[in-house]
Amino acid sequence: MLPILLSEGVSGSLILKILGIKILIGMIAGSIIDLILNRFYKKTTQNNKIESICEHDHCHCEEGIWKSAVKHTINVFIFIFIISLLLNIAIEYIGENRLVGLISDKPIISALIAALIGLIPNCASSVILTELYLSNVLSLAIMIGGLLVNAGVGLIVLFKVNHNQKENIKIVLGLYLIGVISAIILQYLIA
Repeated sequence: MLPILLSEGVSGSLILKILGIKILIGMIAGSIIDLILNRFYKKTTQNNKIESICEHDHCHCEEGIWKSAVKHTINVFIFIFIISLLLNIAIEYIGENRLVGLISDKPIISALIAALIGLIPNCASSVILTELYLSNVLSLAIMIGGLLVNAGVGLIVLFKVNHNQKENIKIVLGLYLIGVISAIILQYLIA
């Protein structure tokens, strides 16, 4: 998002406004989630420790950190490369024009679709959402909602490393809901 906005000559005040809104929503959403988890879920979840990841990947970390780090990096790189390649082929096949056609002037539908686009786990979704905003297809609020959902390749790594699929799906649904709700609220707050 940021490189595209800078390259298009968007004013610094608008960029700071977008970043400030994203930070504020992140802080609010994180605090609410933390309160809910602390209130209703008493420390029942296990933390993924590096040892369990090493055991699962059979990387023999005890033989040295450098060898293990290189092996983990190569494995994650290959995984991300393959998924990103497939996603880019899918986006090319679907086409940006078709994505534009899906997004209407209805804020709720736009928020749902923009957040869905934001779930695409690479930078393509940020590029698409930012370009649609700059082309006046999306409002600022809807763009921000879609960008809030995007975690880059973080979701790919989450699903690769965390084998608790129910927990992963809850995280993705949480991200999606935060993006949609934020977009709808911002649509009425930002003129």
